[in-house]
Amino acid sequence: MAERAHVSSTEAIDTFKAALVVYLSKSRLLLEDACDEVLRLRTWLQTDRRLYWEAQVRRRQKILEEARQALFGASMANLREPSAAERLAVQRAQRALAEAEEKLNRVKHWTREYEHRVEPLLRQLESLRTVLTHDMPKGVAYLNQILQTLDAYTGMKAPAIEPATEPGSEGRESSASDPAAEQGGAKTEGGPA
Repeated sequence: MAERAHVSSTEAIDTFKAALVVYLSKSRLLLEDACDEVLRLRTWLQTDRRLYWEAQVRRRQKILEEARQALFGASMANLREPSAAERLAVQRAQRALAEAEEKLNRVKHWTREYEHRVEPLLRQLESLRTVLTHDMPKGVAYLNQILQTLDAYTGMKAPAIEPATEPGSEGRESSASDPAAEQGGAKTEGGPA
């Protein structure tokens, strides 16, 4: 492991932190919109659409009943044959009632299916929301701490490096630095050959 770090710039970390903060703010908004949309859809399906189609079924049943009574009244009077318009009104009312009943059945079906299909996805959204609101801000705080530490490190002055001196080596230093003296000394020690 290196004993010294070489920090030339903290700009990359600072840029990453800024991008992370922007991402968090945007993604939180989008996630909250998605969760709200899921709740709105549930309310719309379970209350609004169900009540609407139940009321449509009742209204269209009444219209069909009136059309049938008109057709029956015309045939019972024996004064005239029921008109094509009266028969058509009954058929039209039957089709309208069948459509409303089918829509109501679909709403009931999707109300039952909604919990099975949407709840697992909603749980994933909730876990993502937890990560974005609790874990990621800790990451931003950690990046801040890293930047502060690096700023403090880069602001420090490098300690002056002094040559290492061994005790009792002061006299030898001069002779070690002068190779000619060392060679001359070797000659005198060995003497003339």
